[in-house]
Amino acid sequence: MAERFAYFGISSNLIIYLTGPLGQSTATAAENVNAWSGTVSLLPLLGAFVADSFLGQYRTIIIASGIYILALGFLSLFAALYSYKSPDCQITANLQTCSPSQFQSIFFFFSLYLFALAQGGHKPCLQAFGADQFDEKDPKECKDKSSFFNWWYFSTNLSIILSLFVLNYIQDNLSWALGFGIPCILMCLALIIFLLGTTTYRFCIPSDKRSPFVRIGLVFLNAAKNWRTTPVAISKEEEALGIMHYQGSQQFKFLHKALVAPDDSKEDGQVCSITQIEEAKAVLRLAPIWTTCLGYAIVFSQVGTLFTKQGVTMDRSITSSLQIPAASLQSFSCLAIVVSISIYDRILVPIARSITRKSSGITMLQRIGTGMVLSFLSMVIAALVESQRLKIAAEHGLVDMPKATVPMSVWWLVPQYLICGISDVFVTVGLQEFFYDQVPIELKSIGLALYLSIFGIGSFLSSFLISVVEKATRGLGRDSWFSDNLNRAHIDYFYWLLTGISAAAFAAYLYFAKSYTYNRRNSL
Repeated sequence: MAERFAYFGISSNLIIYLTGPLGQSTATAAENVNAWSGTVSLLPLLGAFVADSFLGQYRTIIIASGIYILALGFLSLFAALYSYKSPDCQITANLQTCSPSQFQSIFFFFSLYLFALAQGGHKPCLQAFGADQFDEKDPKECKDKSSFFNWWYFSTNLSIILSLFVLNYIQDNLSWALGFGIPCILMCLALIIFLLGTTTYRFCIPSDKRSPFVRIGLVFLNAAKNWRTTPVAISKEEEALGIMHYQGSQQFKFLHKALVAPDDSKEDGQVCSITQIEEAKAVLRLAPIWTTCLGYAIVFSQVGTLFTKQGVTMDRSITSSLQIPAASLQSFSCLAIVVSISIYDRILVPIARSITRKSSGITMLQRIGTGMVLSFLSMVIAALVESQRLKIAAEHGLVDMPKATVPMSVWWLVPQYLICGISDVFVTVGLQEFFYDQVPIELKSIGLALYLSIFGIGSFLSSFLISVVEKATRGLGRDSWFSDNLNRAHIDYFYWLLTGISAAAFAAYLYFAKSYTYNRRNSL
């Protein structure tokens, strides 16, 4: 909970910090946020590799927490020392913006990406370490583990709500240094609490001295080396090893070439076992699901960027003297998550369980598909709301007044945030459980890292898409879809584009999900 509080304390308002104090354009800031978010979601692959191959989850969590604290300290220091009264500052429409020096920019982005590195070690290991505390051989604990992923997400979203309301308000109205410093202090306390539980933890003991990455990598390497091996030779090797056809999946049969030693060498460690091959198949089987979920991840990237920029232009008054920070609207997604998880786990799952006779109620892939449909719906609503905002701005003569408040309540954005939150319950939690459950037992961290990498690649694709659209729609005397003057921009057109991408991704997902074979019986 402390880690999520810290992460969203930085990420949720980052685009406001970049376009405000650091003076970047909307398109540049959105690209930078997406690039950073993508890195944040890809680095867990590195963290999981280090944890599963060398350090173990426990030690990786401790080291990553230390780096987390250091990065937050650097960001707090930058915000405290950064001078808003430098000669580069410009004052326009009561808003003061600055262009930081090259050294200041380097220090800021170094701190930001150090923060991403810490997240890379922390994110996949902590959740996998938590799930490892359940004994899969115990029927009750096995059932409880399915709920663990729901309540994990429930708890972390409670802390995200607190972060969005408290830290965003402090950053917008009091001090960015204080807004970055509070998460740093909280992470220090969290690390102490985690260490206090050391004697009570269960630690997973690897059954094979070799790294699971090495074992699986060797399968693909040997299969590539033996690409000329004939089916007859493979069959002979299977018979010699006493392997019957029903013992292994016939899917990805080409990997069985790894059973044959390269160059007919029988050196120790060079010949792969059928167990190794089945592990490799389990990982490869995830590729189509991983790929088709990228469409959802691209849509997900907009919640912390373009949704927030929309909110800045609208009427955010709660009272005559109090305004809600635009980034705090993300809390509605979190509220939707908290409420939806409770309903899903305590009402929908028991009902579905009584109908389907499955312990999880519905399969993990059915859950993910449901969320993808809701994500599509959220983009339709977002596009319609933005079209209405532009219409009202034009009716009131505010097209050339980018700093003026459009007389349209910010609460119009709530439905798209709520539906995004509900879709998140289905897709994100479903992906967490799916990728944890379907990888080999010693690759639990990498399984969760693979799930996170979907959002990392999705953020990079979103950044790339924004860059392409920005260049394609900008011209002489013509504003781009991402003009700094949002009243002349057309974010609604971009949302319609994402709607089409969501529909195509869901169609491809359905095709692959129908033919997917679950790795273990308890996944059904």
